[in-house]
Amino acid sequence: MITKFIKRILRRDPMVKHTQANNTGAPKRIPKKAHRIDPHLLSKNAVKVTHTLQQAGYEAFIVGGAVRDLALGIGPKDFDVATNATPDQVQRLFRKARLIGRRFQIVHVTFFGKGHPEIIEVSTFRALLDNAGDHVAESGRILRDNVWGSQGEDAARRDFTINAMYYDPSSETVLDYHGGMADMQKKTLRMIGDPAKRYREDPVRMLRAVRFAAKTGFELDSATRAPIAKLGKLLNDVPSARLFDEILKLLMSGYSWAAIQGLKDAGLHHGLLPLLDHILDKGEDSKGANDFVKLALANTDDRIQSGKSVSAGFLFATLLWPDLLKNWKANSAKGMANIPALHDAMDGTIATQSSGMTIQRRFESDMREIWSMQPRFERRVGRYPYRLIESPRFRAGYDFMLLRCATGELNPAIGQWWTDFIAAEPTGQDELMASVKNELGNSQSPAKRRRRRKPKSAVPPESAAS
Repeated sequence: MITKFIKRILRRDPMVKHTQANNTGAPKRIPKKAHRIDPHLLSKNAVKVTHTLQQAGYEAFIVGGAVRDLALGIGPKDFDVATNATPDQVQRLFRKARLIGRRFQIVHVTFFGKGHPEIIEVSTFRALLDNAGDHVAESGRILRDNVWGSQGEDAARRDFTINAMYYDPSSETVLDYHGGMADMQKKTLRMIGDPAKRYREDPVRMLRAVRFAAKTGFELDSATRAPIAKLGKLLNDVPSARLFDEILKLLMSGYSWAAIQGLKDAGLHHGLLPLLDHILDKGEDSKGANDFVKLALANTDDRIQSGKSVSAGFLFATLLWPDLLKNWKANSAKGMANIPALHDAMDGTIATQSSGMTIQRRFESDMREIWSMQPRFERRVGRYPYRLIESPRFRAGYDFMLLRCATGELNPAIGQWWTDFIAAEPTGQDELMASVKNELGNSQSPAKRRRRRKPKSAVPPESAAS
């Protein structure tokens, strides 16, 4: 009785647009023996969300990238749920749920456990917007997207076939509207519908195409790839915050170097990160920058693939360092003092970057602190080393300095000295300080000898990239 009542109310809800006819045709129903999804890879909270919605009389499925990863035998990091319940109806079913977004309204259902809170993102089936009036800009970009439709329409609205599959945990069945499972077997990334039109609807899809291809190792099919170079300029119309989020996802995909190469191949690297124009240049002048960034991204990929955290501030500090280093050297050549030259180079590098994708201020602060430490690693006299290891961001600056040593930009002996210094007891630190004094001779006035206890917080157990 309760279920029938809920369904009757749902039919009366003026906010819900029900499209009985499925313009995309019936989906292919793939049973467990064919898709072979391991239930143990599922999030218990995602299953709880689908079950709660279904018990209330709604349709509910795990959808998108989670289904793709499950079919590939990969445990998804995030789980999304799609349903025919409106956001308000979803919110009423869960205690810890909140509506977010204006252009694309969804519900975040939060679960608290022993570890970090898990957020299950719940979206309502979206309708096709061919005749949606003020929902679409003249360029084709979707401005507002809160018109509800059927599951078939929702599938047609998704970007790639491998992301348009719906998994029902209760029946362990996959609904595949666009041949996503077959494309996965062929290792092909294919856009649903007319690729040029879909890119105009949301230019960020071009970046997503590159990211998915790098992550999965799939090839973009020719029709999906063809319009990208011509339409890349549409990314200039994407809000800066959204563009930043998408680039960050690309860099933290665990396959960042492959993704950056994909950006170049697709003609999308110009203007996003000015640095990319330099490091992707095959010229001899760019070799040092290329080596530095490639090593930094390889370290980032290793950490992500190992399940470790990565600091966005540290990552962007490495990406922009070659550009900053060039500006720093140019300032020094003009006769500027070392530290003022460095700070002026920071300002110039960040200002140049702001003409493309704007880096959020909280990460900019981390970048500046990491960069500011670099000259201090070469001042191994007096009390400077003792003060430096007490800095809250010391580990980040130290890891950054080791990257410079690894590429030959800085003398590797300096990196080894600091590695020994932070691991040594106070007596050993004094001996290392004496060794530097012997190297330098008596050209610098000796500082008053001071025995200091080794700070407990000098070297956090985790790497600075976290």
